[in-house]
Amino acid sequence: MNRRIPVAVAALLATALAIPTGATGATAAPAACAGVLFDDFAYDSHTDPRLAQRGWQLRNGGGGPGVGNWSAANATFPVVDGQPVLQLSAHTDGTTGGTSQAEVMHQRKFYEGTYSARVRFSDVPVSGADGDHLVQTFFTITPLAFPNDPNYGELDFEYLPNGGWGESGATMFLTSWETYQPDPWVADNRSTAVRSGFAGWRTLTVQVSGGTLRYFIGDQLVATHDGHVYPETPMMLAFQEWFIDHAAHSGGRSTYQTQNDWVYYAANEVLSPAGVQDRVNGLRANGTKHTDSASC
Repeated sequence: MNRRIPVAVAALLATALAIPTGATGATAAPAACAGVLFDDFAYDSHTDPRLAQRGWQLRNGGGGPGVGNWSAANATFPVVDGQPVLQLSAHTDGTTGGTSQAEVMHQRKFYEGTYSARVRFSDVPVSGADGDHLVQTFFTITPLAFPNDPNYGELDFEYLPNGGWGESGATMFLTSWETYQPDPWVADNRSTAVRSGFAGWRTLTVQVSGGTLRYFIGDQLVATHDGHVYPETPMMLAFQEWFIDHAAHSGGRSTYQTQNDWVYYAANEVLSPAGVQDRVNGLRANGTKHTDSASC
């Protein structure tokens, strides 16, 4: 598969978020983390000051992955079915200059426990011709400090509605990364491909506990990874929408969107998807739009 964040971008993120990167190949000891994060995405716009106050960073500028720039304005917060959502838009006209992508990332303070998000994937654009090699994703990541950094980690839900990375049709990749080397390219990961369409609302859950990673789509366990790809250090969590290439673009401007209803993390707890939903329902019933006691 293609790379999500090349080393230059990882280094930039590490600087911007004041993340110590280290300078040796020693593997860090696992962090003692605690707390819960829940966000209902009840914000006014991408300029809402509460986003930064609550640890969210909306990306602007260039850099990988993808074949275009990034704009914070591609994140909006409409109300859908009575609930606020984080909506990510990406568009392309088949050129680098005419391509704009979206990323919203939280600070690095999450490790073992349960991560979950309710995401609405789309197989077709909201305008323009279909067929672009698009990636719609919810993931966690530790920045790469140097090639083959053993403290790097990444856990991916990556949906490709129009294929790409050697796939001709809709595919969901569940990928757990140990590390990588950007040049020449060397990847060290385990990946499971589910070749099916996933348009519509899906709850994505990954359990990180006891050396094993379990990925769920809805209530279905779709991948289990263990061994050396298990993360060693705290991670950030994020949502992205971006284009792999322009090879499948058929002309004009095409715009794609995903929507994110909520995100939930519980440190040091192994929760089923149903258990997460019960927690979210309880928070919403109490009128809670955001709570964050997570720390590492």
